[in-house]
Amino acid sequence: MTRPTKTLTRADALIEAGLARPERLGELEQVAARYAVSLTPDVAELIDPADANDPIARQFIPDAAELATEPGEAADPIGDDAHSPVEGIVHRYPDRVLLKLVHVCPVYCRFCFRREMVGPGRRRALSRAALDAALDYVRAHPEIWEVILTGGDPLILSPRRLREVMRALADIEHVKIVRVHSRVPAVAPGRITGDLVRALKASGKATYVVLHANHPRELTARARAACARIVDAGIPLLSQSVLLRGVNDDPATLAALMRALVECRIKPYYLHHGDLAPGTAHLRTTIGEGQALMRTLHGRNSGLCQPTYVLDIPGGHGKSPIGPTYLHGVAKAGVGTTRVEIEDFNGRRHVYPPAGAM
Repeated sequence: MTRPTKTLTRADALIEAGLARPERLGELEQVAARYAVSLTPDVAELIDPADANDPIARQFIPDAAELATEPGEAADPIGDDAHSPVEGIVHRYPDRVLLKLVHVCPVYCRFCFRREMVGPGRRRALSRAALDAALDYVRAHPEIWEVILTGGDPLILSPRRLREVMRALADIEHVKIVRVHSRVPAVAPGRITGDLVRALKASGKATYVVLHANHPRELTARARAACARIVDAGIPLLSQSVLLRGVNDDPATLAALMRALVECRIKPYYLHHGDLAPGTAHLRTTIGEGQALMRTLHGRNSGLCQPTYVLDIPGGHGKSPIGPTYLHGVAKAGVGTTRVEIEDFNGRRHVYPPAGAM
């Protein structure tokens, strides 16, 4: 397939690029009328049109299943609105806030938990007045230690705009950490220029970039080079991934993704259970399936490759770890002694402390 030279944002463009069959035009247009569509050339190039179950296509090509809303699915599945004191700010946890700078992305994931809030037809970015009010909120709350730039995708901003925000945060004494969540290094690696990387730095603050990637094929040579530009500039990279049915919900793919990230000097941070966003049921796994996959990672892959499996509790109650437990019972074994059963990575159980130990 010839590599597209432009970002694909329409149903007919997907068909012209050979990424979808012509008979699917009607369903693609129906989905695109409701939820934003965008595939960068780097993403489009990864898709194998001959594979009906291609894991990259499954993340970015619209599917008629998105038009079905299941019970429990909601426009704001993780409850951002309940914790938004001013436009652009989400203050859910005491020591950190989200600062949602933009409402657009270079690509639109079919499972996005903010899919009702991002894309064409929405405001592209915070207005100057809204940004000033958001920064004033941060200044007025000394408990805020970390500011997380998100959206949308903040790295879609120009280096000039990004630099302005970072300089404003640099002037807030109690903010010590700036974290940037982005897909850009993988889906539009050409945007990671030296100028943009320099713009990510804030004097006196520690900057972290968290890359969203869900499949090892996303870490192309261009993506790896973009990530290297960030890391070589002294900015640590972490990752977050979403557990997705038909994309990374098998042991080999999940392990390959985590290893590929670590090879790029990216520490796996979160593996998210799929949120209850409208029209995403076909992509969600069960928690039990996710826990089983985490067990396969444990002990068989380096500790560097272990993300924390988390669920954002619907209603705005925050993230909780939901990985498997290896503690299987607590029993008294005499005065002042408690013994537990611990499961090893092979599934065998061991009493701790062992008999005879203090």
